[in-house]
Amino acid sequence: MNKVVPLLIAGMLAWPALAAELTRLQVKVTNLDGKPVDRASVVINFVKGRSTVKLGKKMMTHWETRTNQEGLVKVPQIPQGEILIQVIAKGFQTFGQKYDVDEEDKTIEIKLNPPQPQYSAHE
Repeated sequence: MNKVVPLLIAGMLAWPALAAELTRLQVKVTNLDGKPVDRASVVINFVKGRSTVKLGKKMMTHWETRTNQEGLVKVPQIPQGEILIQVIAKGFQTFGQKYDVDEEDKTIEIKLNPPQPQYSAHE
């Protein structure tokens, strides 16, 4: 019994450290005029960083979702570290960029560019 109490106390003291290594992520997708882009496909991949094991359970490291009418995506808590965000939306250039996430709450704003004109070598 005496050995259990110190382990329990050590586990309780470590809990805030585990919680501090997670981030609540929100991605906001807009066009160049600042208007939200709804139904944009957003892919988020955890690239590298701290461990992805939380209390013996493996955490998700890949998400695929779509933006809502406000152009927002809210992701469950993710491990802090480097992530790759890719955005695909009809009528816009495909977007992809890596970000470092090291805060408890993080909002990443992405502005999508209009498509570039096509080029032809035959003109």
